Amino acid sequence: MNPELSQDLSLLHLILHASLPVQIVMALLLGASLMSWWFIFIKLFTLKRALRVTDRFEREFWGGGDINAMYQRVAAEREDAGEMERIFEAGFREFMKLRQQTGLSLNVIIDGTRRAMRATYQRELDGLESHLSFLATVGSVSPYVGLFGTVWGIMLAFQGLATVAQATLAQVAPGIAEALIATAMGLFAAIPAVVGYNRYTHDIDRLANRMESFMEEFSNILQRQATKPA
Repeated sequence: MNPELSQDLSLLHLILHASLPVQIVMALLLGASLMSWWFIFIKLFTLKRALRVTDRFEREFWGGGDINAMYQRVAAEREDAGEMERIFEAGFREFMKLRQQTGLSLNVIIDGTRRAMRATYQRELDGLESHLSFLATVGSVSPYVGLFGTVWGIMLAFQGLATVAQATLAQVAPGIAEALIATAMGLFAAIPAVVGYNRYTHDIDRLANRMESFMEEFSNILQRQATKPA
Protein backbone atom coordinates (compact mmCIF):
# COMPACT_ATOMS: atom_id res chain seq x y z
CA MET A 1 0.00 0.00 0.00
CA ASN A 2 1.22 3.46 -0.78
CA PRO A 3 2.42 5.02 2.52
CA GLU A 4 1.32 8.48 1.43
CA LEU A 5 -2.20 7.24 0.73
CA SER A 6 -2.30 5.45 4.11
CA GLN A 7 -1.31 8.65 5.88
CA ASP A 8 -3.97 10.66 4.05
CA LEU A 9 -6.64 8.19 5.14
CA SER A 10 -5.77 8.24 8.85
CA LEU A 11 -8.70 9.20 11.05
CA LEU A 12 -7.10 12.26 12.62
CA HIS A 13 -5.86 13.54 9.25
CA LEU A 14 -9.30 13.18 7.69
CA ILE A 15 -10.99 15.04 10.55
CA LEU A 16 -8.46 17.87 10.64
CA HIS A 17 -8.51 18.33 6.85
CA ALA A 18 -12.25 17.94 6.34
CA SER A 19 -14.22 20.79 4.85
CA LEU A 20 -15.61 23.37 7.27
CA PRO A 21 -19.27 22.22 7.05
CA VAL A 22 -18.26 18.62 7.75
CA GLN A 23 -16.07 19.71 10.66
CA ILE A 24 -19.03 21.66 12.10
CA VAL A 25 -21.22 18.57 11.76
CA MET A 26 -18.59 16.44 13.51
CA ALA A 27 -18.23 18.99 16.32
CA LEU A 28 -22.00 19.08 16.86
CA LEU A 29 -22.21 15.30 16.93
CA LEU A 30 -19.28 15.03 19.33
CA GLY A 31 -20.87 17.59 21.65
CA ALA A 32 -24.22 15.81 21.50
CA SER A 33 -22.55 12.48 22.22
CA LEU A 34 -20.66 13.82 25.25
CA MET A 35 -23.80 15.43 26.66
CA SER A 36 -25.74 12.21 26.07
CA TRP A 37 -23.20 10.16 28.00
CA TRP A 38 -23.26 12.72 30.81
CA PHE A 39 -27.06 12.49 31.09
CA ILE A 40 -26.93 8.70 30.77
CA PHE A 41 -24.62 8.37 33.78
CA ILE A 42 -26.48 11.00 35.81
CA LYS A 43 -29.80 9.30 35.13
CA LEU A 44 -28.31 5.90 35.95
CA PHE A 45 -27.30 7.01 39.46
CA THR A 46 -30.56 8.95 39.95
CA LEU A 47 -32.78 5.98 39.12
CA LYS A 48 -30.69 3.57 41.17
CA ARG A 49 -31.10 5.83 44.18
CA ALA A 50 -34.83 6.27 43.51
CA LEU A 51 -35.39 2.52 43.37
CA ARG A 52 -33.28 1.90 46.47
CA VAL A 53 -35.06 4.56 48.54
CA THR A 54 -38.48 3.41 47.29
CA ASP A 55 -37.76 -0.19 48.29
CA ARG A 56 -36.62 0.95 51.73
CA PHE A 57 -39.70 3.10 52.30
CA GLU A 58 -42.11 0.40 51.15
CA ARG A 59 -40.52 -2.09 53.56
CA GLU A 60 -40.87 0.43 56.37
CA PHE A 61 -44.43 1.44 55.47
CA TRP A 62 -45.84 -2.04 54.97
CA GLY A 63 -43.85 -3.39 57.90
CA GLY A 64 -46.42 -2.00 60.28
CA GLY A 65 -44.53 1.10 61.39
CA ASP A 66 -46.25 4.07 62.98
CA ILE A 67 -47.53 6.40 60.23
CA ASN A 68 -47.19 9.51 62.38
CA ALA A 69 -43.57 8.69 63.19
CA MET A 70 -42.83 8.09 59.50
CA TYR A 71 -44.47 11.38 58.62
CA GLN A 72 -42.34 13.27 61.16
CA ARG A 73 -39.17 11.66 59.83
CA VAL A 74 -39.95 12.32 56.18
CA ALA A 75 -41.04 15.92 56.91
CA ALA A 76 -37.75 16.55 58.71
CA GLU A 77 -35.70 15.01 55.88
CA ARG A 78 -37.83 16.10 52.96
CA GLU A 79 -34.94 17.37 50.82
CA ASP A 80 -33.18 14.02 51.02
CA ALA A 81 -36.34 11.91 50.91
CA GLY A 82 -37.30 9.71 47.98
CA GLU A 83 -40.10 10.29 45.50
CA MET A 84 -42.61 7.99 47.21
CA GLU A 85 -41.73 9.41 50.61
CA ARG A 86 -42.53 12.94 49.44
CA ILE A 87 -45.84 11.73 48.01
CA PHE A 88 -46.64 10.14 51.35
CA GLU A 89 -45.67 13.29 53.24
CA ALA A 90 -47.77 15.56 51.01
CA GLY A 91 -50.81 13.30 51.26
CA PHE A 92 -50.66 12.81 55.02
CA ARG A 93 -50.06 16.52 55.65
CA GLU A 94 -53.11 17.43 53.56
CA PHE A 95 -55.15 14.70 55.24
CA MET A 96 -54.40 16.01 58.74
CA LYS A 97 -55.08 19.61 57.71
CA LEU A 98 -58.46 18.79 56.16
CA ARG A 99 -59.44 16.49 59.00
CA GLN A 100 -59.00 19.32 61.49
CA GLN A 101 -61.53 21.43 59.63
CA THR A 102 -65.12 21.01 60.72
CA GLY A 103 -67.99 20.37 58.35
CA LEU A 104 -65.99 18.51 55.70
CA SER A 105 -67.32 15.21 54.45
CA LEU A 106 -65.21 12.10 54.12
CA ASN A 107 -65.22 12.36 50.32
CA VAL A 108 -63.92 15.94 50.42
CA ILE A 109 -61.09 14.96 52.77
CA ILE A 110 -60.01 11.98 50.69
CA ASP A 111 -60.33 13.88 47.39
CA GLY A 112 -58.16 16.68 48.75
CA THR A 113 -55.61 14.17 49.96
CA ARG A 114 -55.51 12.47 46.57
CA ARG A 115 -55.09 15.79 44.76
CA ALA A 116 -52.15 16.69 47.01
CA MET A 117 -50.50 13.34 46.35
CA ARG A 118 -51.22 13.56 42.62
CA ALA A 119 -49.62 17.03 42.38
CA THR A 120 -46.50 15.82 44.19
CA TYR A 121 -46.45 12.67 42.07
CA GLN A 122 -46.46 14.74 38.90
CA ARG A 123 -43.58 16.91 40.12
CA GLU A 124 -41.54 13.87 41.09
CA LEU A 125 -42.25 12.20 37.76
CA ASP A 126 -41.19 15.31 35.88
CA GLY A 127 -37.92 15.26 37.81
CA LEU A 128 -37.28 11.63 36.96
CA GLU A 129 -38.02 12.25 33.28
CA SER A 130 -35.75 15.27 33.01
CA HIS A 131 -33.18 15.06 30.18
CA LEU A 132 -34.92 12.06 28.60
CA SER A 133 -36.24 14.33 25.85
CA PHE A 134 -32.63 15.31 25.05
CA LEU A 135 -31.66 11.64 24.69
CA ALA A 136 -34.67 11.06 22.45
CA THR A 137 -33.75 14.05 20.29
CA VAL A 138 -30.12 12.97 19.94
CA GLY A 139 -31.17 9.43 19.12
CA SER A 140 -33.55 10.51 16.38
CA VAL A 141 -31.69 13.48 14.87
CA SER A 142 -28.01 12.48 15.01
CA PRO A 143 -28.12 9.97 12.12
CA TYR A 144 -29.62 12.64 9.87
CA VAL A 145 -27.04 15.21 10.93
CA GLY A 146 -24.32 12.69 10.16
CA LEU A 147 -25.97 11.93 6.84
CA PHE A 148 -25.90 15.63 5.98
CA GLY A 149 -22.15 15.66 6.60
CA THR A 150 -21.77 12.56 4.46
CA VAL A 151 -23.73 14.02 1.55
CA TRP A 152 -21.76 17.25 1.76
CA GLY A 153 -18.40 15.45 1.83
CA ILE A 154 -19.28 13.21 -1.13
CA MET A 155 -20.54 16.21 -3.07
CA LEU A 156 -17.23 18.02 -2.55
CA ALA A 157 -15.29 14.88 -3.50
CA PHE A 158 -17.09 14.62 -6.83
CA GLN A 159 -16.74 18.34 -7.44
CA GLY A 160 -12.99 17.90 -7.04
CA LEU A 161 -13.00 15.16 -9.66
CA ALA A 162 -14.41 17.60 -12.20
CA THR A 163 -11.13 19.50 -12.25
CA VAL A 164 -8.92 16.51 -13.09
CA ALA A 165 -8.54 14.76 -16.39
CA GLN A 166 -8.50 11.22 -14.96
CA ALA A 167 -10.02 10.14 -11.65
CA THR A 168 -8.15 7.65 -9.48
CA LEU A 169 -8.92 5.94 -6.17
CA ALA A 170 -6.22 7.98 -4.45
CA GLN A 171 -8.01 11.17 -5.45
CA VAL A 172 -11.54 10.19 -4.42
CA ALA A 173 -10.79 8.05 -1.34
CA PRO A 174 -10.01 10.89 1.14
CA GLY A 175 -13.24 12.74 0.35
CA ILE A 176 -15.37 9.60 0.60
CA ALA A 177 -13.66 8.52 3.84
CA GLU A 178 -14.16 12.00 5.31
CA ALA A 179 -17.83 11.83 4.45
CA LEU A 180 -18.30 8.38 5.98
CA ILE A 181 -16.75 9.53 9.26
CA ALA A 182 -19.68 11.92 9.69
CA THR A 183 -22.13 9.02 9.31
CA ALA A 184 -20.16 6.93 11.81
CA MET A 185 -20.17 9.78 14.33
CA GLY A 186 -23.91 10.22 13.86
CA LEU A 187 -24.48 6.55 14.71
CA PHE A 188 -22.01 6.75 17.59
CA ALA A 189 -24.06 9.58 19.11
CA ALA A 190 -27.47 8.09 18.35
CA ILE A 191 -27.14 4.46 19.47
CA PRO A 192 -26.25 5.05 23.17
CA ALA A 193 -28.89 7.79 23.39
CA VAL A 194 -31.61 5.48 22.07
CA VAL A 195 -30.57 2.61 24.33
CA GLY A 196 -30.43 4.90 27.36
CA TYR A 197 -33.78 6.50 26.56
CA ASN A 198 -35.56 3.15 26.14
CA ARG A 199 -34.04 1.66 29.29
CA TYR A 200 -34.73 4.66 31.51
CA THR A 201 -38.25 5.13 30.16
CA HIS A 202 -39.00 1.53 31.10
CA ASP A 203 -37.53 1.96 34.59
CA ILE A 204 -39.43 5.21 35.18
CA ASP A 205 -42.70 3.64 34.01
CA ARG A 206 -42.26 0.80 36.51
CA LEU A 207 -41.49 3.25 39.30
CA ALA A 208 -44.47 5.42 38.32
CA ASN A 209 -46.76 2.38 38.51
CA ARG A 210 -45.50 1.63 41.99
CA MET A 211 -46.13 5.22 43.09
CA GLU A 212 -49.64 5.19 41.65
CA SER A 213 -50.43 1.91 43.40
CA PHE A 214 -49.12 3.34 46.66
CA MET A 215 -51.33 6.43 46.32
CA GLU A 216 -54.42 4.30 45.87
CA GLU A 217 -53.58 1.99 48.75
CA PHE A 218 -52.60 4.87 51.04
CA SER A 219 -55.85 6.66 50.16
CA ASN A 220 -57.78 3.58 51.25
CA ILE A 221 -55.87 3.47 54.54
CA LEU A 222 -56.59 7.14 55.18
CA GLN A 223 -60.23 6.67 54.25
CA ARG A 224 -60.56 4.04 56.94
CA GLN A 225 -58.69 6.22 59.41
CA ALA A 226 -60.91 9.22 58.63
CA THR A 227 -63.91 7.42 60.06
CA LYS A 228 -62.23 7.36 63.47
CA PRO A 229 -62.49 10.33 65.88
CA ALA A 230 -59.82 12.98 65.30
